[in-house]
Amino acid sequence: MVSSQHDRANPYDVGLDFALPDLGGMVPAGGRIETGEANPTRLYYDTADRDLLRHHITLAHHTDGTDTGWRLMVPADKARTDIWTPAATGDAVPEELATLVTGIALGEPLRQMAVVSTTRRAHRLLDRDEHLLAEVTDDVVHATVAGDAALVSEWREVDVDLGDGVGRSLLTKIGKRLTRAGASPSMHASTLGRALTGDHTPDGADSESPAREAITRYLDAQVQAIVAGDVWLRRGLDPIHSTRVGIRRFRSTLRVFKTLFDAETVAHLDAELSWYAGVLGEVRDRQVQRARFTGAVADLPSELVMGPVTARIENDLLAEQYRYLSHAKDALDSDRYRDLIATVGRWRTTPPWAAPATESAVTKATRKAGRKANKRLTATVSDPDDTALHRARKAAKRARYAAELAAPILGKKKAKKEAKKYKKIQTILGEHQDSVVAAQTLRALGARAGNTPGENGFAFGLLYGLELQAAQRARADAARLAR
Repeated sequence: MVSSQHDRANPYDVGLDFALPDLGGMVPAGGRIETGEANPTRLYYDTADRDLLRHHITLAHHTDGTDTGWRLMVPADKARTDIWTPAATGDAVPEELATLVTGIALGEPLRQMAVVSTTRRAHRLLDRDEHLLAEVTDDVVHATVAGDAALVSEWREVDVDLGDGVGRSLLTKIGKRLTRAGASPSMHASTLGRALTGDHTPDGADSESPAREAITRYLDAQVQAIVAGDVWLRRGLDPIHSTRVGIRRFRSTLRVFKTLFDAETVAHLDAELSWYAGVLGEVRDRQVQRARFTGAVADLPSELVMGPVTARIENDLLAEQYRYLSHAKDALDSDRYRDLIATVGRWRTTPPWAAPATESAVTKATRKAGRKANKRLTATVSDPDDTALHRARKAAKRARYAAELAAPILGKKKAKKEAKKYKKIQTILGEHQDSVVAAQTLRALGARAGNTPGENGFAFGLLYGLELQAAQRARADAARLAR
């Protein structure tokens, strides 16, 4: 099984009589454009309820004359990862790929959904060193839905896919040339989605208000992070941090803009996301502390590091990390988790709106989140309780994420300024929280070392004291921000 990551291709809808513009000006001096023709065929697989398609994941068997095999395409952030497994036939999904999508498929069997055949003319833009800058593919597509001979469609599309390491500015330049020639950015999430709906614009594509679109786009990006994390975790990779960030941003949106959604649905989903974030958090905490403590020990004078301090840190925390990682993987196969994935999947397309998502509603909620963050920060100056700073940190996160979401409404410059402000508060208060948690862990490690023959708790005591000092510095920094 081989995987590679690419900048996401930009697809364009064109008429059957579309004339592809000259691309010569898109290559540097000494470069060239290489053209070729092919007739690839793809057999697409999904569940009966189209669970993979709902999360913009596609699984297909490809045959194009040179490369034959299975490809799983998983979007994440502004790129996609293609996981490729060579196989001569498309009769059955390879077990290794079926396992990767079992969570997204909600445990349901995969079946053939459509057959897509393409007449392709490819234009490969190469620099003087024969390095691929971009590939522009001009496809006439013929799709037949499995089990539904009546649903046959044909269309033409142009895709622009960047070469590895090429800046996205080239993607923009080629896109402008295509749109001037009459192409339009595709309204279809995938080839399979278009095949299953026929050559029609997806429902609701032009009906959302700017505010509603801002919210749904933001939530969709967070679900994408959660779903990609599912696949990566099943691959044995480490998506813990990115998945938890996606969950935090989703939960923040539920809370800041809660008046726009059904209250009961929001409460249930928030609780379930909190549960899964907690499962992953136990792993993440050990990862962070191992790196933090190992670095701190390395900074101590060697004569103060008495006994196998690093070994104690690594052995104890790594054992705990693996144990909690095992719990996280078990959670992926639970009914509770499958229900969570099904729920966030529905939010991608049909959030349970309870009130109109207007620009004024988004602006009002975003400003309220900022005022709350400011108020909590100010209150922490005179509150010696560490939990007060932790609550202020969470409020700052929500204000930051709300500003990110509201950028299309507030304006990018203003939203970026607000997000940067609350990110700074979040970072300082995060340093305080990290030090408080680290001190508690060091105290426990030191007690174990002190009660173990051949070990010594002295170094852990030193580290404990340093963490307390770090917490005090962070508290002082927070106080200065509150002025």
